[in-house]
Order: sequence, then C-alpha cells, then structure tokens
Amino acid sequence: MLFTRPFTGKICGAIALVGTFTITLPWLMVNPFAALTGAVTLIGASFVLIDLPIDNGSGQHKQDILNRYLEKARWAAVAVPCMALLCMLTHADNAVLAVYCITGSFFIAQGLAIHWAMMKKSLWHLIVPTAGSGALGWAFFSSFTDRIPAFVLLFSLLGLLALPRSIFLTERREHLWEILMNHPARILLSTFSALGVLGTALLSLPIATTKEAIHLVDAAFTSVSAVCVTGLIVLDTPNDFTLYGQIFILLLIQLGGLGIMSITTVALHAMGRRLSLKQERLLTSITDTDHNDLVHSLRTILKFTFIAEATGASLLTMLFIFSGAPPGEACWRGLFTSISAFCNAGFALQSDNLLSYQTNPLILHVVATLIIFGGLAPATSLVIPRWLSGKHLPIPARIALITTCVLLVSGTFFILAFEWNGVLAGLSIADKVHNAWFQSVTLRTAGFNSVDIAQVTNPTFLVMLGLMFIGGSPGGTAGGVKTTTVGILAMTFWAKITNRDEILIHNRSVRSATVYQAITIVTSGMIVWFTVVLMLEMTQQISVRNIIFETTSALGTVGLSTGATPLLDEIGKILIMIAMFVGRIGPMTLFMLLSNDQVIAKSRSPHAKIPLT
Repeated sequence: MLFTRPFTGKICGAIALVGTFTITLPWLMVNPFAALTGAVTLIGASFVLIDLPIDNGSGQHKQDILNRYLEKARWAAVAVPCMALLCMLTHADNAVLAVYCITGSFFIAQGLAIHWAMMKKSLWHLIVPTAGSGALGWAFFSSFTDRIPAFVLLFSLLGLLALPRSIFLTERREHLWEILMNHPARILLSTFSALGVLGTALLSLPIATTKEAIHLVDAAFTSVSAVCVTGLIVLDTPNDFTLYGQIFILLLIQLGGLGIMSITTVALHAMGRRLSLKQERLLTSITDTDHNDLVHSLRTILKFTFIAEATGASLLTMLFIFSGAPPGEACWRGLFTSISAFCNAGFALQSDNLLSYQTNPLILHVVATLIIFGGLAPATSLVIPRWLSGKHLPIPARIALITTCVLLVSGTFFILAFEWNGVLAGLSIADKVHNAWFQSVTLRTAGFNSVDIAQVTNPTFLVMLGLMFIGGSPGGTAGGVKTTTVGILAMTFWAKITNRDEILIHNRSVRSATVYQAITIVTSGMIVWFTVVLMLEMTQQISVRNIIFETTSALGTVGLSTGATPLLDEIGKILIMIAMFVGRIGPMTLFMLLSNDQVIAKSRSPHAKIPLT
C-alpha cells in the first residue's frame, strides 16, 4: 500500500507503529534495553514513513490490479510472522489478547492471498493459504491455543514462500536503494552504519580478543568509537585485543577518518571507471570539493594523509625506541599512534594513553602536530606556508586558521592558569607548558591525554566542554560544530553590536544563508547534546558532571573520559554510541534526513517585526 497508495499507506503504517508500541509497552516498561531499542526503531520507522515520497502519477503498476493484490498479500505475509515472532520473544504467547490479534491478522493475510489466487485462477496458490487457514482454525479451537504464535509463524512463512516473486519493486521508477543513495545525509548514514556493523563483526571474532568472548555491545561500542574516530573505550585496547584486533581497530580508524566514499572514488578512477553525474554531484556535496576537480582533490587528500601519517609514524617509532621500547613494538606503536592522532581518534596502545610520556615533550609535540594537521582540511593545511608569509588566502581557510590559533592559545593559557597547582603540579615549568599546550590541542576532538582528566578543576572542566563542543575545522577528521561555524557566529555578534548591517571579511560579504546554517549547526548540536544528557541522567547511576563530560566528548568525537565510560550499562553504552555516531555525521545531517533536494521558492510575504529584548 505504501507504493500503490502512499498517503493511505502512511496512515496505516503510522497506526501500525502506534499499535505495535502500545501492545509491547508492558514489556518495554520492565526491560530498559528493549525500550531503548524499540524507541530507536520507532523513530527510524517514523522517519522512513515521513520521508517516503508520494507519487501521484498514474504509473503502470496502478493499472495492474493483479499485481496490486499480489503486493498486498506479500506484505501481509511478511507482517504476520513478524508479529508472531515478537509475541514469542516477549513471552506474550499466553496472553489471550495477543493470541486473538495475531490469529485475526493471520486470517486477514490468508484472505488476501486467497483473493489474489482466485483472481489469478491458480489452484496451487489457492490450496496453500486455504490449508493454512484450516490448520490454524483447527489449532485455535482445539487444545493447542498456547502454541498459536508458533503455528502462525510456520504457516505464514510457508504461505510467503508459496507466493511468486514480486516484480513490482523492480518496475518501480525509484527503488528504495536509489532513495537511500541519492541523498548526502542518507549515504553518510548508510556508509558509516555499514562500517560500524562490519567492525562489530570483526571485533567479535575469537582472533580479535585475548578473552574467550566479548559482549556484543562492547564490540559494537569499540567499532563505533573507531569508525567515528572518537576514542572512548570500554575495553583496554592493548590488553583486551590481540594484534589482529588492534589491526581491525586501526583499519576502522583509517576508513572512518578518510571516509570510505573518498577512498572508493579514487580506487574506481584508478581502475578506469567513471562516475555518473549524479554520483559526482553526491560526492561533491559530501566531500565539499569542487565539482570540476573532484578526483584531483580526493587524490590530494589521500596523498597528504598518507605522507603525514608515514612521517609521524617514523618520528614516533624513533622516539619510542629512545624511550626504551623494543624496535618491533616501537614500530607498531608508532604507526598506530600516528594514524590515530592524524585521524583525531585518540586510541592508544598504552593503558594510560600518553600519561607515561608527559615528561617527553618530543612525543607530545609530534602527536599534537599530527592532531592539528588532521583537524584541518588538507587544503587548509597546504596553504599554511602562504599564510605565514603574509600572502592572500581563501576566506574559509583564513577563518579556520585564525579561529584555530585563537582556540589553541586561549586553551593553553586557561589550562596553565587553572591547573598550575592542580593536575600540572609536580611538573617542571617547561613540562607544564608542554602538557597544557598538548591538552589544548587534544581537546580539539583528538582524545589523547597526558594528564588525569578526572582530577581537573571546575574552571578547566568548563573550558574543556567548550573546546570539545567547538571541535576542529571543516574538511578534516575532527568533529564538533567546527571552527568556521564559531568564527561566523563571532563575526555576526561583532557586526550586530557595532550596528553593521552586513558581515564583511576582506571586502567580501557573508551571505545570510551562511549565518543561518551556522545557527542551525549549533542549535542541532545543543538539541542532541541535551537529549543524550537527559537520557543518561535518567538511566545511569553516574554523577551529572561525568555524564555531561562523557556526552560532550562523544558528541564532539573527542574521546577524553573522566573514567565514567566503562561504568555505563548497556543502555548507557548505546546512548554514547548514538552520540558518537551523530557527532561523526553531524547533528544537522541527522535532521537533514527529513529533507529532500527540492528548493523552496522565496516567499513574497511582508516582513513581521518581532521584539527580542
């Protein structure tokens, strides 16, 4: 019905969602994990229903009455076994109302199949639903009522297998796959989701862990943290994962940092394959590159990434050897740390992260340099020499560089001021400066730490929250609302208090659409942040201070922790996973899933004067 009569189908789908949620509510109230899963499923299904396009055209399938009835029978045959399975899983098979509901649904589904078979005049397709209905009717009026859900599941699957293969979806003008892949927000969601599922499967393998088995939620948490280049962990990376597991994590970090679509595009071009215009337009939107120079820009990104990571790995390997590590271990640790730092992931092969190297400034500064270059877009990093020599730069690069410098310097100053006698106490003056600088850098969504984050003072705590929420620059591997967003909002604030009607940057005016987008990014981030904090506060026995820090760290894909992440239960871990995922694809991208590519014409309505003060 969703495809033949979309509007009616959406109404029926909404009724079905509400009905299913109402029926399962007693079970969900006593099972928090199932309640969270059900809520996410309900929200996702609602988004799909809202976003499904309504085609008012008179397609060929609408004229084919026989195919329409076949589709009704098929979808009914799919829905009924799902209801029976849900009834069995929730142990509601003894509830009289549940048995009556699935029995009635089964007979309705079989009636649709019989109606289609009679129109088609197919004796074989008429026998199967008739026999199934008779068998279930006998079971219903006999002493087998407690096994009705199992019978419904069996007979429904047999009836589904008896129906012919549907040709409707293959004849549809726009397939579900195209609906998914023709939208930047959807393709980001689908690629990172697929990568997260793949990582979960790999980390669940026996060869990946030193334990006999790890919990599926822990494997999924580690996978999502690596794919989203966050660094929050519930398992000790060097001790709980084998070499194979660490390799899997490193691959997930690299693919998540670069973006699987960028790698695929360059690989296809290297094999001589050309992208369609629609694919080029989609990748241009995702990677924020020039349409006329897409492949060249992506090649530049990959070259810059691999050169920076190789250089960092070489330097860190030598520094680890000088620190006393065996050559083989130092080489692997240097490569892992370099890729993790450039991708702003925060994973380390030391249980205390970089705390044991807080008096080794060379290691700290190499890692910090990798973090800075990874947090900037490659195009921005490559123009730094021109910027230092005073030459003209593109305005976006200039905003990103200036904002980055201001945040790094101010962060260092505040950490030094507030932690001089705090977590930095006991270090020399030089080491205090080195560690304050390093923590200011790593707060830009990297997640490495050389001091004990749980012991910082309240003023430093607030500064850290702000820096983590801002994050890095567009086009890089960092998360957060981005430096350019904060830069635009700061210039908007300055223009307003100085009574200027427009924002000017080097004789260039900033469009109002850019300001609107900056406000939307920050607002969407705050909405997601507040929602996750509220849900964690309701479900976890952890202090609000730690909840706020962990949520901000996850949403900004930072990875710093006060030690509360391993204390989360399954619900808390899933909530943090959602925060990391949303932080990686962008909070605004999450809300863009409800949008389409249509441009709404500008209104000619008169302006309204609304007082704000």
